[in-house]
Amino acid sequence: MSQSRSEIVGVYPGSFDPITNGHLDLILRGSRITDRLIVAVLRNEEKEPLFTVEERVAMLKEVVKDIPNVEVDSFHGLLVDYAFRKNASVILRGIRAISDYEYELQMALMNRRLAPEIETVFMMAGEAYSFISSRIVKEVISLGGSIGDLVPAVVEARLRERLLTRKS
Repeated sequence: MSQSRSEIVGVYPGSFDPITNGHLDLILRGSRITDRLIVAVLRNEEKEPLFTVEERVAMLKEVVKDIPNVEVDSFHGLLVDYAFRKNASVILRGIRAISDYEYELQMALMNRRLAPEIETVFMMAGEAYSFISSRIVKEVISLGGSIGDLVPAVVEARLRERLLTRKS
């Protein structure tokens, strides 16, 4: 007997300043467990990002264009409110190390309190990406280091362009 189920919509939120291969790995894996995955760039006015929200959305769209069930958007405010607006039942979060877990657990428990019908799914970072963060990528490239295997090529080009413009 076949049982129908509703579409599983997931939201993978983050600042993505910039997107790394670790983020991309989670997007690919998350797209396999959801019918539709929305990669959502958080608009956080308190942080001073290297790239604008619009630039980050454009880079993400370029990087995920070949993954048919992934879309890119941006949001501000409470994540669970955004998830409700998008009919999402899953929030996808990546964990690189134990240090990520404590913060992510606090956020997941608060989100559960605010919206018990939305589940948080934690995915462990792939071993090759467990040390990568956007902050480290920006630091390495600004000091002249190689990041070719840490970010998609389009992102590396944008980083080089942005950082060279800042230095001159």
